[in-house]
Amino acid sequence: MRIIFALHGILASTLLLSACATESSRTLPVPPVQVAQTAYNGPRVPIAAGKFANRSNYMNGIFSDGIDRLGNQARTILLTRLQQSGRFSVMDRDNLAEGKQEAGFLKQGQSIQGAQYLVTGDVTAFGRKEVGDMQLFGIAGRGHSQIAYAKVSLQIVNPLTSQIVATSEGSAEYSLSDREVIGFGSTASYDSTLNGKVLDLAIQDAVNHFAQEVDSGQIH
Repeated sequence: MRIIFALHGILASTLLLSACATESSRTLPVPPVQVAQTAYNGPRVPIAAGKFANRSNYMNGIFSDGIDRLGNQARTILLTRLQQSGRFSVMDRDNLAEGKQEAGFLKQGQSIQGAQYLVTGDVTAFGRKEVGDMQLFGIAGRGHSQIAYAKVSLQIVNPLTSQIVATSEGSAEYSLSDREVIGFGSTASYDSTLNGKVLDLAIQDAVNHFAQEVDSGQIH
């Protein structure tokens, strides 16, 4: 009988804990590219995206499936950051068929604007590493860090002459750290979002350089 009561107690406790489960969600602020915070009243430079590829060793080994996920991700980030800078008018060339279809539904002809420049680029370096340390052979605590590094190279090209009129490079490092002291503390598992975060920072760095050249009149 006592065993039955004990089982009932465990079951009741389990149900109570299940009933106390909570769910939470929130939106996170996404800061714009740094140069967007400075005033600019000049004309936007019409630009379209050319090729963007991952030229680093990351995800380019013999076991790669041939899909350039990092390059595609970088291209999407680049277009977003160029438009956010307030210096460029970015032309979308990835949805021309869809745009033509919608224009047909509206029974209107398209008027596709040509871009004055093309922007191309590569991820030239990308990598991740994990480092750790111990204090007093781990008795006083141990730390663990995940570090991601990215470097991108961008070119602005005149489509009429194929001349490269401007170049820019950007690099960034992003780290996630945790520390455990005498068995207490957090332990961070592998965070795949660091890839996108460090890539975004590197591209922002390169876009800031281009925006400064627009401000100075070197790109117009």
